[in-house]
Amino acid sequence: MSRDLRPPVDILHYEIVQEQASALGRMGRTLEQALAELRAFDATHARPEIPASLQPARRKLVTAAGQALWMFVVQREATGLRDSRHIMRTYNVPAEVQLCMGLAPSTDVRKRRS
Repeated sequence: MSRDLRPPVDILHYEIVQEQASALGRMGRTLEQALAELRAFDATHARPEIPASLQPARRKLVTAAGQALWMFVVQREATGLRDSRHIMRTYNVPAEVQLCMGLAPSTDVRKRRS
């Protein structure tokens, strides 16, 4: 029977680091997916001006990408990686997505009824 001779705190630290890496990977894949959906929409509707009827759909994609970006940046910062410029370059994050990063959509019921 093999026995791990490491102190329990080292074993716990190892588990925490593994979970951080796993979460970081999930957040990165979520960001990649959100950006891919936005790019696919833009490629399909490549016009100088997107029709007003499609503006809400595109805005939803931008907002989703902004939320995914926010979650990824927060997860990276939780692991000690503070410089997010690398993310913006590597993932080629559009400025409009960066600008809505962290903004939560309005949940005001009065606005929905109008």
